[in-house]
Amino acid sequence: MKKRILGFWEIWNMSFGFLGIQFGFALQGGFMSRIFQTLGADKHDIPLLWIAAPLTGLLVQPIIGYMSDRTWHSRFGRRRPYFLVGAVMSSIALFFVPYSPVLWIAAGFLWILDASINVSMEPFRALVADKLDESQRTYGFVMQTLIIGIGTWVASNLPWLVSQMGVSDSADLGVVPDSVKIAFAIGAFVFLISILYTVFTTTEYPPEDMDEFEREKAQKSSFISDIVNNIGNMPSTMKKLGVIQFFSWFAFFTMWSMANPALTEHVYQMPAPIEMDYNMSNVLDKEAFDVKNTAFQKASNLVGSAMGVYGLSSMAFALLFVLYTRKRNINRKYVHMLSLFIGGAGFLLMMVVSPEQLKYCFMLIGIAWGSILSMPYAMLSSSVDPKKMGMFMGIFNMFIVIPQIIAALGGINFISGLLGDEAINAMTIAGLSLIIAGLCNFLITEKAAISYQPTE
Repeated sequence: MKKRILGFWEIWNMSFGFLGIQFGFALQGGFMSRIFQTLGADKHDIPLLWIAAPLTGLLVQPIIGYMSDRTWHSRFGRRRPYFLVGAVMSSIALFFVPYSPVLWIAAGFLWILDASINVSMEPFRALVADKLDESQRTYGFVMQTLIIGIGTWVASNLPWLVSQMGVSDSADLGVVPDSVKIAFAIGAFVFLISILYTVFTTTEYPPEDMDEFEREKAQKSSFISDIVNNIGNMPSTMKKLGVIQFFSWFAFFTMWSMANPALTEHVYQMPAPIEMDYNMSNVLDKEAFDVKNTAFQKASNLVGSAMGVYGLSSMAFALLFVLYTRKRNINRKYVHMLSLFIGGAGFLLMMVVSPEQLKYCFMLIGIAWGSILSMPYAMLSSSVDPKKMGMFMGIFNMFIVIPQIIAALGGINFISGLLGDEAINAMTIAGLSLIIAGLCNFLITEKAAISYQPTE
C-alpha cells in the first residue's frame, strides 16, 4: 500500500511519546547506579544489579511486538493500546523507585520499570514503519531521535536542577536524597502526559484486508514456534546489523551501569562513602559520613548533568538529519560508522579529562547515540516484511539485550579488570567496543539498507 506522505507535525505528534519514554530511560540510566550505591552496593556488584533491565527486554519486546502485530482496536488502533498500558505502569514505577529502602527492592523496581518502558517503546518503533512511506522512514526514525535527545538532556539534569532550587542532596545512611525523589516524580508525570499526547493525536492505518487479518488472528499458532521460525528466517541484513548492535549496546550498558561510580571516583575524586568505614553511633563518624555522602551526591548530580549533554548532541545530530533527509538520501552505513568512531573517542578521553571537560566527552558520545537510535532501524525497516514489522523489531531488540546480559553477568568486570581495578577502565572498554561496532558496518552491503532509492 502506498502511504500518504506525512507533514512535520504529524510525524512530530506520532513521535512525541518518546519524550516520556526517554525521561524514564534517562533517569534509569543516569541515576539507578547512584541509588544502588546509596543503598550500599559495591561498584563491582552494580552491573549484576542491572541485569533486570536487559532480561526484561529479552522477554517483553518480542512478546509485545508479536501481540501488537495481531491487535486492532477500533479506537486505539494497533500500537497505541500498548503505549498507554506501558505509560501507566512506568509512571508508577518511576515514582516509587527512589523510595526503595534496601537494594533488593530497588533491583525489583528496576525490573518493573524496564519491563513497563519496553511495553511502550517496542510498538513506537513499529509505528514509524506502519505509518510512514519508505521514502520517509529515515526521517521518521531521526525525528524520534530528536525527541529522545530532548528527553535525555532534560531528564539527566533534573536532580541537579532540583538541587539548585534548594532541595537537599543530604540524606541519612541508606536513604536516597529528596532531590532524586522529586526528579523521579517529575519524570513519572512527563512520561504519562507525553504518551497520552501521542495516543490522542495520532491515528493508525487499519489492516488492508480486515477479513484476512481476522482469519490470521483466528488461526491457531504458537508464539514460540513463530518466534523461532522468524529468527531462523531473519534477513541477512538483520543478522549483520545484529553484530553492530552487539558491540554498540555493550558500550552503552557499560556507560549506564558504571558511569556514576567511574566518574565520581576518577574525574570528581568523590567516590561513594563505604558504610563499614563509619561507626554511626559515633557523632564524629556520622558527621564525616554526612560530608562525604553529600559530596558524592553532588558529584553524582554533576555526572548526571554531564551525561545529559549526550542527549543534546544526539538532538543536534537528529535535527541536522531531519532537515537533510526530508528531501535527500544519505549513506546510512557510513554515517553510522563515523558516528560510532566519534562516540568511541568520547569514552576513551574520559581517562584524561577534567571535570570541566567531561561534558565534551558526552557530546561526542551523543553523536553515536543519535545514530544508534536511528540508522540501524532505518536500515532494518527496508529489509523485513511489513506485516511482521512488530515481531521483527522485537526480535531485533534481542541484539540489544543479549550484549547487556553478557555485560551484567561479568563481561564488564572481567574485561575492564584486565586493565586494572579502577572503575574508569569500564569507560575505556566502552570506547573500544564502539570502535569495533563502527568497523562492523563494513558487513552491510545491501543497497536497499544502505540508502533508500525511490522508484520513478
